[in-house]
Parts: sequence; C-alpha cells; structure tokens
Amino acid sequence: MIGLDTNVLVRYFAQDDVTQSRKATALMESLTAEQPGYVSQVALVEVVWVLGRCYGVDREQMKDIIDSMIATKELVVESADTVRKALRVFVASAKADFADCLIERSGHAAECEYTVTFDGTAARVAGMRLLK
Repeated sequence: MIGLDTNVLVRYFAQDDVTQSRKATALMESLTAEQPGYVSQVALVEVVWVLGRCYGVDREQMKDIIDSMIATKELVVESADTVRKALRVFVASAKADFADCLIERSGHAAECEYTVTFDGTAARVAGMRLLK
C-alpha cells in the first residue's frame, strides 16, 4: 500500500499542473487492488477544502469524488464508513463544514456520547453540542 498526500490527490483531480498532474495520474493508474493507495482522513479533509475553496467544486461534485474514491478497489480510504456518514451530513447542509462533519461522525464511531464545540454552526448543522 502507498500513502497518498493531499497534493498528489489534488493534482490528479484538478489536472491543473501539466507535469505534476501527469505524474499523479500515472501513479493513480498504477494502483491495483493488491497494491492500493491509502487516503487518510486528514488528506481527505484537505482535499475537500482545497477542491472547494480553490477550484469551486460544489458539494454534489465533492460527494461524487469521495464516493468514487471509496468505491474503487485501488484505494483504501481510512474509516470509509465514517467518511460516508460525514459526507451525507455535509451534502445535506449548505453550511456544514466537511471537517466538522467528520469530527462529529468519528466521535460517534468511537462511541462518544457527543462531541462538544464552541462553533455554533457546527453545533447546529454537524450534530455537535455547543459548549456554553
């Protein structure tokens, strides 16, 4: 298995730098079910942030990208079930931040009673509990 950094994934999806995108594409196309690429939750959060902020990828497109990453046998996405659940919350709310959704769903998967935050928006839309 080969770990994939955010910048490799972004170059692959964005295809915005001729040299780096070509290298990223070659690497991604060389991955197999026997030798997959590994996408950590941290890298995934960064990919969502970069593609959304820098490239204008909307929530539905982001859902499609992440769903395709989870579905392919050539990639292993860390805690894929938790990522799917966070993605559903993210897409359902126009204000939810993917990182907040993943933090809350990761806490839930770890059997936390709840996740606290000072962020009012995260409390309202990502399922966290506001710490007062």
